[in-house]
Amino acid sequence: MPEPADRVDLLKQDDFERVAHFIETTTGIKVPDGKKTMVEGRLRRRVRALGLKDMAEYCRLVFEEGGFDEESTHLIDAVTTNKTDFFREPSHFAFLTNSVLPEAARHGIGYERPFKIWSAASSIGAEPYTIAMVLADYAMLHQGWNYQVMASDISTKVLAHGVRAIYTEEEIEPVPPEMRKRYLLKSKDRKKSQVRIRPELRQMVSFFRLNVMDTTYPVDHGLDAIFCRNLLIYFDNETQEAVVNRLSRHLRPGGYLFLGHTESMANKAVPLTWLGDAVFQRSSHEKNPRPHR
Repeated sequence: MPEPADRVDLLKQDDFERVAHFIETTTGIKVPDGKKTMVEGRLRRRVRALGLKDMAEYCRLVFEEGGFDEESTHLIDAVTTNKTDFFREPSHFAFLTNSVLPEAARHGIGYERPFKIWSAASSIGAEPYTIAMVLADYAMLHQGWNYQVMASDISTKVLAHGVRAIYTEEEIEPVPPEMRKRYLLKSKDRKKSQVRIRPELRQMVSFFRLNVMDTTYPVDHGLDAIFCRNLLIYFDNETQEAVVNRLSRHLRPGGYLFLGHTESMANKAVPLTWLGDAVFQRSSHEKNPRPHR
């Protein structure tokens, strides 16, 4: 008797475990059994896109029949979660405007060389474009001040979204009205209710693929600030500490790291001083970081 159609399109437990193991070892993100239904839903799109019969055939292709190299990036894109909003956790952007930028400018940063900032988990681009709006507003008020924004993610799908820079009216709702006028263009087709980031702002943000689990990052050292928010929550404590230490090496002494409000460095040996509100500053001289308490 043939299996019902809804059973054919489910992941067998051993196949799910293979997928989960690959995602964790590659990205550091744990995929517990409770996520099995979510993984099935997302992989169905890949099964259809490749014209395969079912999940079992997909897993054989990836893990047994030589399709791994070609499919691994698509598998990561399909399974990883990318949640982002413009001006998410707004206190961080207030701190950036009121504390970080004036302090940097007093030391000639932004004048003698660009103020450099990295969004290390950029998703579809809402965070780096929010940063770019804040920095563009600052530059508008301070003649000769300039900046660079870097944006990375492990998912090629969300990076492509960021490069296109097209968002719905609902997605840009958190953007203040005056910034919308300065930095967003409405679609000529009014039925679409879409906007696009203006080209002069888009050119200030460079997108590239990066896995924070890599042991080294192809990113400038001496950065002034790094945003890596709401990514560490998917990692275990040991991985969190390792990632933050790697990120910290790319900050200048006195540079700033912004984490998500639910992410803590408690009991982790990192070269950072907690300033409050999930903002950390790289220590200037400490060679052997001690755990935060």
